[in-house]
Amino acid sequence: MDEPGKPERPEKAGTPGRTGKREWQTRTKHDRADSATRADLLTAARRVFERNGYARTTVAGITAEAGVGRATFYVYFASKEEVFAVLAEGVRARFLASQELDGIDAEDPYAVARETVTAFLDAYTENLAFITVLQHQSLSDPAMSALWEEIHGLPRRRSARYTQRLVDRGLADPAASPEAVAQAAGGMVAAFARGLAAAPGDRARAARELTAMYVRLLGLPER
Repeated sequence: MDEPGKPERPEKAGTPGRTGKREWQTRTKHDRADSATRADLLTAARRVFERNGYARTTVAGITAEAGVGRATFYVYFASKEEVFAVLAEGVRARFLASQELDGIDAEDPYAVARETVTAFLDAYTENLAFITVLQHQSLSDPAMSALWEEIHGLPRRRSARYTQRLVDRGLADPAASPEAVAQAAGGMVAAFARGLAAAPGDRARAARELTAMYVRLLGLPER
């Protein structure tokens, strides 16, 4: 920028757009820095929520964990409620992504059962500590209650629809209604995830046993 009172200097001939390019590069650099700082705040906030629970978490605790000032926090988030909601949405996205299975034969119910159970188990185990906080908060927060219902309700409904399609094709004879089978499978995964939190080395065994039980619940023929 020119000094006050002096006329603006025209851009040199033959160099159109140089100023705009420098501004774009500077803005891009700032955007990347902003993204990194926001990500650091989210990571720190998640640790504090998981360690202290929702009620005892404060903005001061989050900024201390992240090693930044309160002013930096408020550049990105309006409150601890907002940062918690962003984290909860991330968990929702992780659960939905776990049900998008690529690279398997969709016509092979045994492969679908194995991959679905394993992916859901991984998503639950990775997010178990935060899910515990989210479940508790959902008891008093209608928005979080709706989000929690979405997190475990969408996979359950998708699983029930898949089971019904197997029944319609004559490929399965489930032990109960498709909805009940889906609910039971979700409960088993949650229980095994809590066990894996204490013994993460048991993942392969847990996935194998969960798949075997799910196949029995679906009523698929023995292979």
